[in-house]
Amino acid sequence: MKLALATLAGLALLGSGAAHAALDNAQAEAMMKKYACSACHSIDKKIVGPAYIDVAAKYKGDKNAADMLAKKVKEGGTGVWGQIPMPPNAAVPAADIKELVTWILTLKK
Repeated sequence: MKLALATLAGLALLGSGAAHAALDNAQAEAMMKKYACSACHSIDKKIVGPAYIDVAAKYKGDKNAADMLAKKVKEGGTGVWGQIPMPPNAAVPAADIKELVTWILTLKK
């Protein structure tokens, strides 16, 4: 009985949109273009800012990385990857930032 209730609760969460499917590479690249992230970042090469695979490697295993990076993307920052500042992205919806950051952290060299 408990297993059946747990299964039903899980299915209800899936149906309600509470669980999100991870972005695939094409969706992530489209979002990067939409919000102009690709002007400064690339998946595998440093442009102005670090390559996303380097970001993923730096924060691998850090349980606080997703929240910290989402905040940094939203508010901007400087100093972690050099002195060139990352401007704030206040107009980008927090949910989109969270999805992009989550995707970035899945990348591997």
